[in-house]
Amino acid sequence: MAKLKNLLDDVELQRRMHQRPDDVRGAYYRDTTAIIHSSPFRRLKHKTQVFFSPSNDHICTRMEHVLHVASIATAICRGLDLNTELAWAIGMGHDLGHTPFGHVGERILDGFMRERGMGGFEHELNSLRVVDFLSEHGKGLNLTYAVRDGIASHCGEHFVQTLKPDFSVKDLASYVSRASLVPATWEATVVRFSDSIAYLGRDFEDATRLSIVDPKELPPIVGERLGRTNGEIINSLVNDIIDHSDEHRGINFSDELFEAVEVMKQFNYRHIYKSPMLSGYERYFTRLLRLIIDYLQGLLDRYGFDETPYLEEKNMLAVGFYHHLVEMQGPYLDHDGSLDRIVYDYVAGMTDNFCLDCANEILKPEHLNDSIEYSLTGKWFDAR
Repeated sequence: MAKLKNLLDDVELQRRMHQRPDDVRGAYYRDTTAIIHSSPFRRLKHKTQVFFSPSNDHICTRMEHVLHVASIATAICRGLDLNTELAWAIGMGHDLGHTPFGHVGERILDGFMRERGMGGFEHELNSLRVVDFLSEHGKGLNLTYAVRDGIASHCGEHFVQTLKPDFSVKDLASYVSRASLVPATWEATVVRFSDSIAYLGRDFEDATRLSIVDPKELPPIVGERLGRTNGEIINSLVNDIIDHSDEHRGINFSDELFEAVEVMKQFNYRHIYKSPMLSGYERYFTRLLRLIIDYLQGLLDRYGFDETPYLEEKNMLAVGFYHHLVEMQGPYLDHDGSLDRIVYDYVAGMTDNFCLDCANEILKPEHLNDSIEYSLTGKWFDAR
């Protein structure tokens, strides 16, 4: 098989928004180190992948998912003689812009932003926004074009049988939807497939662990052609892509295995993603995120940059948000021209548990409880 070659040269692929001297790490490994040292990456360990189970160590988190995607993409790129360091960097960074509470949280935030006439929310483009702007106090991570392109165009929720790169240099920041984005490199195309592979079997595995589905319910065609465990499914699909991809067909699943992939995708959709458990989450998390967004937007609209009212709220959410406002006012005005998105960006960056803590602070003012307790102590024990 002829080696797959990117039609963009290395100068274009490795171009950064702000050029900097090369070092021993090389361009793409350097991007990986920037990603793993960033705050958005650290927060992935406390963000939902599919199932909200913060106390269950065996359920996949968003951080585990990006590691799975990066490792699967690297394996495929090894088999196709592609750049493994580029694939690893894209895989590690592809979900940095995901919301708390997984795709449920993404749908909720998308709806809220559309209500405000701000367009929608897509985690792919928000991941690009994170690496280009929001990280490092508004400076961004200054990643290469090839990694930025792979992050913006990964779109693993939409299964396709075959896809070729468009080998184009795009103005990524101008896109308002990832619908028309096609990866610019073979490696980014591999990551897009790897995203699908990573969650297909793992979501089923987690669902069986939580007794949402019975392993015996897996459609026969899936068990026969892909396997019955997550490891078997990944192995089947990785080898199938390596065996059936070339410059003419693109990155490609065989007809036989893609038929089984489609069956499993529909099975997961009916029995997992539309399950009563996840539907219940959506109603609850809608109320939760609405509460936090309305609270923060209300503070901003009423008080602007007057510190005192934020301090008088006597909770970490108000005070933390005020400091974020002060720190990011300049970068937002320079980058966006307004502060319209600052509340939504702030909430999108939250972890699951931090969201829950914030709701408790809004609804259960501990400083008032302390005052009441002091008053009761004084009343009953005359201890003044």
